[in-house]
Amino acid sequence: MAHVRRWEPFGAELDRWFGGGGPPSFLRFGADLATDVYEEDDTVVVEMHAPDIDPSEIDVSIEGDYLRVSGSREESDEEEKRDYYRKEIRRGSFERIIPLPQAVDRDKASAEYENGCLVVMLPKAVGVEAGKVKVEVKG
Repeated sequence: MAHVRRWEPFGAELDRWFGGGGPPSFLRFGADLATDVYEEDDTVVVEMHAPDIDPSEIDVSIEGDYLRVSGSREESDEEEKRDYYRKEIRRGSFERIIPLPQAVDRDKASAEYENGCLVVMLPKAVGVEAGKVKVEVKG
C-alpha cells in the first residue's frame, strides 16, 4: 500500500534534490509557463501557457532582443488554509525572459490572452534599434 506524505515546502524538496530526485519545485517555477516560439508569415509568434492569470496582471515588454513576460498569479485565502500533500501549482510573481530569434518591429507588437494562453505577435523587422517598449495585453 502506498503511503501519502504531507508536503513540506523546503526541507523535503531539498532532501529530494540532493538525493538525486531533480530540482525542487520552487526552482521550477515558470516551468508551468511553457512557451513556444515560431514564425508565421512575417511574424514571430510567442505562445505561453499561462493558466489562471488575470490578463491585467501580465506585463509584456520587448527589451533589446528579448521578450519579457512578468506578472503574478495570486493564491486565494481558501488555498492558503489547505493542508497540502503535494503543491506544484505555483502562485505569486513570475517572470520569463525569452530570446527573440530575430529583430522585430516593437511598435507593432500585440498580445492577446484567451483560454489560459498568452499569444504575443511580433512583426519581423530589419534595422530596428534596440530599446524597450511595453505591449498591451488584450484579454
